[in-house]
Amino acid sequence: MRAFRRQPQRRAIRAVDIVRLLTIILREYRESGLVRAERLPRLSIFLKTFDHLTVVGLREWVALPDLGVAGLRAKIDTGASTSSLHATDIEPFERDGEKWVRFTAHLGTVVQLRHRRCEAPLVTRKTIKSSNGQAQVRYVISTTLALGDRVWPVEFTLACRKSMRYRLLLGSKALIDGQLVVNPGIKYVQDKPVFPVSTSSTGVA
Repeated sequence: MRAFRRQPQRRAIRAVDIVRLLTIILREYRESGLVRAERLPRLSIFLKTFDHLTVVGLREWVALPDLGVAGLRAKIDTGASTSSLHATDIEPFERDGEKWVRFTAHLGTVVQLRHRRCEAPLVTRKTIKSSNGQAQVRYVISTTLALGDRVWPVEFTLACRKSMRYRLLLGSKALIDGQLVVNPGIKYVQDKPVFPVSTSSTGVA
């Protein structure tokens, strides 16, 4: 059953890649009458990029380098504008005249929980309406996100997501800033981001 479910996904990817590869081959042939293998990009590149944009699936591995967090599964949600991170024990404070927030980030899965005490600059407090219509005031932080080979600053609302399968939700604003395009038919397209775990004050165990 597992192999049967995956077959349509693989066929869809190959069809798109083959069409694009044939386009390159025809262009090479028209220009020089030859098709040199070294001029043809690897098919794996097509899976991860599209028109110079990074392709992501509905689920991806991400990291939060400034918070010292790696190996975190993210849910990609184009219907949400703001990204969200599962956090509790939120405490605002000041550092050098700037507003910060201290919180416990809940990582891993429902079965294998991981926790990490973190600190990050506070951007603002925002009123967010949940899917059930309830309005909540949430703290918004800014921290770097690593996905594939890209690293860029993303704003996250700190919210309780204990009933959610994924501890991190990546919204449309982060997708735009990271120049990402979503292929809803695939998952985990990009490699796990690799980075040295931060030992700065923003990521404390």
